[in-house]
Amino acid sequence: MKTTDLAKVRSTLWSAADELRANSKLTPVQYRNPVLGLVFLAYAENRFEAVRSEVEAKASARNPATIADYKAKSVLYVPEESRLSFLNDLPEVDDIGKAVDEAIKGIESANPELKDILPRGYQKLERSTLIELLRLFAPLPTQLEGDAFGFIYEDFLSNFAAQEGKGGGEYFTPYSIVRLIVDILEPFAGRVFDPACGSGGMFVQCAKFVERHHGSATRKLSVFGTEKTEDTVPLAKMNLALHGISGDIRQANSYYEDPHNAVGAFDYVMANPPFNVDKVKKDQLAGDRRFPFGIPKPDNANYLWIQEFYAALGPKGRAGFVMANSAGDAGHSEREIRKLIVESGAVDVMVAISSNFFYTVTLPVTLWFLDKSKVGTQREDTVLFLDARNTYRQIDRAHRDFMPEQIEFLANVVRLYRGEEVETIAGSDVLLKENFPDGKYVDVAGLCKVAARSEIEDQGWSLNPGRYTGSATVAENDEDFTAGLEELYEEFTRLSDEAEALRIKVDAVLQEILGA
Repeated sequence: MKTTDLAKVRSTLWSAADELRANSKLTPVQYRNPVLGLVFLAYAENRFEAVRSEVEAKASARNPATIADYKAKSVLYVPEESRLSFLNDLPEVDDIGKAVDEAIKGIESANPELKDILPRGYQKLERSTLIELLRLFAPLPTQLEGDAFGFIYEDFLSNFAAQEGKGGGEYFTPYSIVRLIVDILEPFAGRVFDPACGSGGMFVQCAKFVERHHGSATRKLSVFGTEKTEDTVPLAKMNLALHGISGDIRQANSYYEDPHNAVGAFDYVMANPPFNVDKVKKDQLAGDRRFPFGIPKPDNANYLWIQEFYAALGPKGRAGFVMANSAGDAGHSEREIRKLIVESGAVDVMVAISSNFFYTVTLPVTLWFLDKSKVGTQREDTVLFLDARNTYRQIDRAHRDFMPEQIEFLANVVRLYRGEEVETIAGSDVLLKENFPDGKYVDVAGLCKVAARSEIEDQGWSLNPGRYTGSATVAENDEDFTAGLEELYEEFTRLSDEAEALRIKVDAVLQEILGA
């Protein structure tokens, strides 16, 4: 389909599906998985029908087409009763919910690799809603091409995440943030790991990066993920399947479990982990090689995650991940860990992102990039600080994202710093000429600054980009004030937690002395 046609189909599909939910008794969470399952069935039927005539032309009465013949074409075998076209033509007097559940069983039986991936429970949906959903999705296999289904799945994930608020943010990272991480990370080939993989969006964008650079993601990349929430694992597996990516996704708690034997095993690590998690059982982590710089004393898991990402990298590996702003300036034992990470030479780029990019929090965040391959190079003792807080598109009062040319521009700043060729396909050439007229990296006040390790030490080992780039003019408005207030409250809460922990220790010592 033409790009304009596809955009119209995507928006129309979501509007229609959302209207059906609004007129039902279902919550977004109850509705999400069944709808995504129907998108998957539409995709499977589309790919099946695309090769069906070719496979059947080679068959005969003596040697009929088999499931293996379709597998040889890298296509799922879809039994007749599992096709949306069949389900949509059933008489309305039939038990439609039962028929869809049987369709799921049928496609799983023919393709054992789908076991426990596809949603069930269609009999629990309101009959009228399910019938209308089938009518909505049944035409798609003949209307769309393969890649379009991936876009639709991403759209639905994004929109469901927005509706679900905090719960949605646990499985979905906004597209423009993931795209920026990938473009800076540059995963051309190798093993990619995400220990908090959610619905697998990081892997999908890695694959798209390879394809944009004229490579084959299936040949160039191997993906490995860990996800704590059992219900989210199927979302990731469906997402990978829709984009033609094979991967190893495990359900596990990354604080205590390491199902992929991650230490030193990966070329790239990407993640958007939960921020400021407390109550992690640190006594279970003693001696774990994934935490080479020590266990932080505060009841906060940020520096457990950061060490996991660092430890998972091979000697030439790169990592890119989202982190709470407070981690860049955290004190005491966290500062000591941060100092050791900086002294390792692996910290490469720090990017400050403005507020309102995420569904779960309005707080601004920082993107961290580690690169073990820069040890021994001219960049070993330097870090690029990039302040992107003034770079965004305002979608509505509560949400922001990056435009394609802004993503490309920010990634190009990093490429200039690394001495790489810039890319201007998305139209970043105007911004590049404005800021780097000679086509070479220079520090730009309010935007970017390369800081030596000695400067970072002078700043108390802070990795807060704003400390180095200088302040660019920012228009004051209610959103900026709210974001600033929330950031201060986050810091106040962290310091209060540390004070409470210290008070408990002091009380214990005093009780021991007084008791003696």
